[in-house]
Amino acid sequence: MDDAHRSSCPINLTLEVLGDRWSLIVIRDIMFGNRRHFRELLNRSEEGIASNILAARLKRLMEAGLLTKGDDPSHQQKAIYSLTEPAIQLVPLLVQMGTWGRRHRPVSEELSIRAQLLEEGGPSLWDAFMAELRALHLGAPAPKRSVLYELQAAYEKVAAQRKAAR
Repeated sequence: MDDAHRSSCPINLTLEVLGDRWSLIVIRDIMFGNRRHFRELLNRSEEGIASNILAARLKRLMEAGLLTKGDDPSHQQKAIYSLTEPAIQLVPLLVQMGTWGRRHRPVSEELSIRAQLLEEGGPSLWDAFMAELRALHLGAPAPKRSVLYELQAAYEKVAAQRKAAR
């Protein structure tokens, strides 16, 4: 066994990378919110992550091979974060976590609509979403369907309905 790890159990090794309070939230925001810049991740986080924690998590996720950091072609002084293939392959895990949360925790309708649609869409929708993420983050050919757009539109619709009902 490698002394750097508690054990070589695959669940343990996954938790060593993703099991802290913030790592999956950062990946979620990049994946589902298309937040690719430090300031977007900092200022648009529902959970209010501190800047030093965000910087540490981004560094840790890059070291773990889940994110890359590159120059933003639209702004000379900004960096852009991209998901790697292993991070994109977390989609089914995140869907299952969202499904569990919807069933067992007091979620809000607008913040759970994406999870509901992904659960209902099943693996074929997850595959379409992963193909789109590969286009956005890895330069793969863009698919015709934008799952990201569909998820965002559903969120905006539910948020508008809830606002109108108040």
